[in-house]
Amino acid sequence: MSCGLGAVILIFMLAKEDVAQSPTEIDALKKEIETLTQKEQDLKGATADAQTTLDALNAQTSDIREQIEAVRAATEKLASANENQSGKIQNLIKQIEEAPPAKADDVIEDQRGGEENYLMGLKVDGRKIAILIDASASMTDEKLIDIIQRKSQSDQVKQQGPKWQRTKRVAKWLLSRLPKTAQVSVITFNDKVRFLGGAAWINARDSNNLNGLLGDLEQVVPTGPTNLQKALDFVQKERPSNIYLVTDGLPTEGRSSYKSLNPFAKCNSITGGGSTISGDCRVKLFRQSVKDSAPLKTPTNVVLLPLEGDPQAAPEFWLWSAQTGGLLISPAINWP
Repeated sequence: MSCGLGAVILIFMLAKEDVAQSPTEIDALKKEIETLTQKEQDLKGATADAQTTLDALNAQTSDIREQIEAVRAATEKLASANENQSGKIQNLIKQIEEAPPAKADDVIEDQRGGEENYLMGLKVDGRKIAILIDASASMTDEKLIDIIQRKSQSDQVKQQGPKWQRTKRVAKWLLSRLPKTAQVSVITFNDKVRFLGGAAWINARDSNNLNGLLGDLEQVVPTGPTNLQKALDFVQKERPSNIYLVTDGLPTEGRSSYKSLNPFAKCNSITGGGSTISGDCRVKLFRQSVKDSAPLKTPTNVVLLPLEGDPQAAPEFWLWSAQTGGLLISPAINWP
């Protein structure tokens, strides 16, 4: 009996202690539940943010894929266009290779210079074209010593001078590029002036007269002084629309009346009275000749085949041609 009573008392004591401890444990459990609930909410928020970011990335990925597709489509289109263009180019190349050579319809053909119409901007143009060719002694050669030697030799040797041969090629180059509807007058000058071809004006399509003109040029012997004033007086009476001058330098002879002009007080040889003439006198003579004989309204182009020891020629001829709306060229020695 005593043992049983003791056991009962012990049970009561233990039950009372558990009752005293239960509220504390419950509070701890509640706090743990709250903590877990907060963590759950935080995880849900993080999950929502991650989902938003994922949705944005998916949208960007979709845009990028669309851009890639657009670029791919454009690339394919360009490749197709390039292939078509390459085919056209190949066809053009084939047509060019198979095309027969173009036939020139020039009355006078010049194989040396090709069929180009321009030389450094120079074009043969105009309705009435006057070509003035300097046929003085200096037109035989490039160097003064060679010119002096040829002066005392035969006409044939003078005609074979390298500069004169070049002058004839320049004349042929100009004639072979005449406009079809133009008229041309070719005039040689030294201390005398004359038409070539037997007529003042020749139609650009008149092959007989043009070839006759070239034949006359073959007979010209370059000799004597250069009297540009006579040539300009002569050609201006014909009222050309354009002038093309082939020369190698400034004039050496002028009008006899120039002796009485003040600028020529120290230039006794301007009328051929002396064997030499200074560079300054040649400049004065050129300027006076242009002033008296060639109105600036006529476009004048100059092909200058430079003469040794005449450095003032280029700037003087350039100024004259520029004032008329023309052009000065001094081509390489191997042209044409």
